[in-house]
Parts: sequence; structure tokens; C-alpha cells
Amino acid sequence: MTALRVVEPTRRPKATAAVGRCRVLGILNVTPDSFSDGGRYGGLDAAVARGVALVRQGADIVDVGGESTRPGAIRVDEAEELRRVIPVIAALAGAGVTVSVDTMRASVAQKALEVGAVMVNDVSGGLADPAMLPLIADSRARCILMHWRAHSAVMDANACYHSVVGEVCVELAKRVDSALSAGVRADNIVLDPGLGFATAAEHNWSLLAALPTLRELGFPILIGASRKRFLAECVDYGGLDAQSPLDRDDVSSAVAALAASAGAWGVRVHAVAPAAAAVRVASRVEAAEVAG
Repeated sequence: MTALRVVEPTRRPKATAAVGRCRVLGILNVTPDSFSDGGRYGGLDAAVARGVALVRQGADIVDVGGESTRPGAIRVDEAEELRRVIPVIAALAGAGVTVSVDTMRASVAQKALEVGAVMVNDVSGGLADPAMLPLIADSRARCILMHWRAHSAVMDANACYHSVVGEVCVELAKRVDSALSAGVRADNIVLDPGLGFATAAEHNWSLLAALPTLRELGFPILIGASRKRFLAECVDYGGLDAQSPLDRDDVSSAVAALAASAGAWGVRVHAVAPAAAAVRVASRVEAAEVAG
């Protein structure tokens, strides 16, 4: 495998320091077909401006993705994914933004790390591309490994569980074993239970309730619930039938507060400012409990 040349930004990102609270990952989709904001940030200038704005709103990390993983999505080809994400990551990293790349391809992850990304967020947990875990090991980058059973086009058909919490924990533990066997450092691993990926609404609520159990796996936990379909049942649409993912931001922020209070390492969100406020409140309450 080609040796990585990781670019260090001219200004060390403030967000790389220990934040002492649940981290906020701001979602930056540079795609035409993502479920809530597809097409809004497809141009380089718009994407970079959005990434900088997310940091100003309180994001610790900007998670840049060039392939939609919404239910039913068809995979984009490698060349197109590279075209979408690499210029954006290079520009944001050069501006001092801490960047994660959201990809299932080792080739995309490698190029992203070369131009300044510091983390790889693989929603397949290394299953989609056998070269991913060795790449992460070689790069010594931090990684997010998500619970995953199948690609988006067919993942809903795989939402079958006898005990969702137990099965997700077992499958995440296997991802950890694979990562460690590939040489990934244990302290570089973050786990994501994969809300909405081969899980139905009742499974997602069960996984959120089981965050303390997920933490018993011994690794930091990322929660990515933002704007997802299962949150719609908590939204009052005023009797209207039309439902927009943007209407779920308040509920998403409530989940962020609950996740932070339950000890999540991070939350991945579209609406950064309210989520950042939510995790700061959770942090202050926790500090008061300790002090009291």
C-alpha cells in the first residue's frame, strides 16, 4: 500500500484539542441526493463556506461525505466520489478545520488523509472495502466503525433481529476484532450503532436507550440520529401530511442532549448550533453533579 503523506494545516485546528465533553460532528454532504440536504453544497465554494459555518456554529469536526447512504441509494463510482470530496477537504483542512471523511472506499480515505483529513468515518465498519482497515492502521488515523449489514439499496431488508441490542453489540465487537487484527490502534477506534442502517424505528429507540450497554464494549460511541425517519413520530406537523427532514431538527437536538448525558463520545448532526448548545448543557449538568 502506498505510504501516506498527511498534510498538516498551517493553523492547528482548535477542535483537535480535548474538548472535555461530547463532540459535535457537523454533517457536510457534497452530494446531489442525500436525504435532507442533497444538492445544497455541491459546488466547492458553497461546500467550503458551509464547512466553515459549521465550525463557527460549534462543530468540533466537519464530516465530509460524497456518497449518499440514504435508504435505497445507489452507489456512486469512485472517480465521482473523489471529485466531490477531495477539493472540499483540502480547502477546509487548509483553513484549519478538523475534517473527517465519510467514505466506504479505502482509495477515497487515503486521498482524503493525504490532503488533510484526520479521521475516517466508514459506515460499513470496514466491510465494504477489504483495504480500508489496513489503510487506517497504516495511517494511524482515528476511525469511526459503524454497525452495518448491507449497502443502502438493500439494507432495509436486513432489519431483522431477535435482540437488536445484543446483536448490534456482537457485530460491533467483530468489527473491533477485525480492526485490531489489521493493526488499527485501539485508542483510535470509535463505534457507531448505525441508527437507520438496517434498523427499523423500534430498533433505533432500543439502541438509544441502550447507550450504557454499548459503552460497555469499551470504546467511544458516536450517535448519528440527525433528521432520520424514526424521529418523525416525535414531531408535531400541525395536522399537515407533508413532512420534511428539516422539521426534525428540534428532536435531533433533544437526542443529542440525551446522548451526551448518557456518555456518548460524539453526535453527528446537520443543525450544529442547537446540538452544540445541547451538549454544552449536558456537560454543565454533569460537572455540577460531580462538584455537588
